[in-house]
Amino acid sequence: MYVARSELENLMDREWNDSQPIYRQVRDRVVAMILDGVLKEGDPLPSVRNVAAEYRVNPLTVLKGYQQLVDEGLVETRRGLGMFINAGARSLLLQGERQKFLGEEWPRIHATIQRLGLRRRNSWTAKTAVVFGCRKVETRRVESPKKER
Repeated sequence: MYVARSELENLMDREWNDSQPIYRQVRDRVVAMILDGVLKEGDPLPSVRNVAAEYRVNPLTVLKGYQQLVDEGLVETRRGLGMFINAGARSLLLQGERQKFLGEEWPRIHATIQRLGLRRRNSWTAKTAVVFGCRKVETRRVESPKKER
């Protein structure tokens, strides 16, 4: 599926946060679009000039974000044509994002689960139903048949 450049530019968030440089946020937004399937292998990136004008940032800032993608092997530059998503970019990103999640985020989540004393059988089903606004459903424990000796 080919997505028009103007649609791609509209998919990028217009707000920048102060916690990290804008070029890094540009890079992260393109990565998110690849992971979400908005940008597929072989698709062109929005032009540096268009993104810079649309988001009122310096073209060199956008270029620096795009260059990081090139350095990571996710994007290639085709002289006179622009920048395009490389084959295998999504799977490479998924592998990296999974490792990042398991190495950085999951330990914190797991520690919180342990600290709060959450147990899979005891807490999650009933509490998740409450959190997500589900009707309370009566649950009962089913005993497994005892083996004869």
